[in-house]
Amino acid sequence: MTKANTDIASALLEQHVKHELAALKGAKLKKFVANELDELFALTESVTLNRVSSVEQVMAVIQRIVIDMELDAGLPELAADMATEVLNSAVQAETPLKDIISREQATAFLEEALELRQQREQIIREVMAHPVYQELVSNVVYHGLVNYLYEDNLITKAVPGVGSMMKFGKRMANKAVPGLDETFERRLKAWLSDSLPGLITRSEQFLHKALTDDELRDSVMAAWISLEERSLADLNDGLGDVQLQEFVVLGYEFWLTFRQTPYFRACALAVVEHLFARYGDRPLGDLLQDIGVTRALVLSEIEAHGLPLVDVLREEGYLEALLRRRLQPFYKSAAVAKILSQQG
Repeated sequence: MTKANTDIASALLEQHVKHELAALKGAKLKKFVANELDELFALTESVTLNRVSSVEQVMAVIQRIVIDMELDAGLPELAADMATEVLNSAVQAETPLKDIISREQATAFLEEALELRQQREQIIREVMAHPVYQELVSNVVYHGLVNYLYEDNLITKAVPGVGSMMKFGKRMANKAVPGLDETFERRLKAWLSDSLPGLITRSEQFLHKALTDDELRDSVMAAWISLEERSLADLNDGLGDVQLQEFVVLGYEFWLTFRQTPYFRACALAVVEHLFARYGDRPLGDLLQDIGVTRALVLSEIEAHGLPLVDVLREEGYLEALLRRRLQPFYKSAAVAKILSQQG
């Protein structure tokens, strides 16, 4: 390329850069974005999801970004600091629970929970069958019987001195027949062991009858009414900064482990496969419409965040440098040299 042609190419490059910079600001940029959105959304009416992606591609993204990506150790610390700031902010003391969840919303959640009768019965059954609960029932009945025999029955209450006489008699009987007290205790506990299944069954039957929908509804709503006027700070009372940070760290460590489990990947795969089964052969516009992504929404977000970012990039000189990196090879190419030489 001759010097004259080189000068022409350089001049064209400068004018092209100025043209593009002028087009990437103010009203021109807004008009450009609006026009391109029209074109893109028009394409969503004909281009299907399967043409732009696949189950394998989405799962690969989940594998790289969600499952495999190494998270810096500073992340849980930052999350804990932010959670602490939220917990200690003034808004906690100024906001009652009812401003977060209204009574109508709480009622709706409760009504849905009351529909889960099978799950409720299953929980009661499992609690009744738990060894800790059975031991609790056995101890309560045992101590109740012993206390009743020696202190709280009608005879000892009605006749002065009878309670003391019974205790005195118990001590004398133990002296006369060593081990009698242990024998009584052993037999009573043996009787309780034999009777426990029946006690548990009756307890379960009682709870099924007592925990009716109306009873649960009244109890839960009464508790809710007593709490809804209290502030979030009151409800968080006792949860200090250290405990909160420890919970955040525990949650973070759980996530690091959970995301590696086959269960998590299977759940993600089920969701992605269902998405493609439902929308794969349909226009992208159907999916965008169903999730509420409209042209107006995208345009408003671009204007709120994208355009100010472009302004910053232009002010920092990045846009001009980018345009030069993009255009300069063309204006120095053999193709441009050939055109200019033909014009000469």
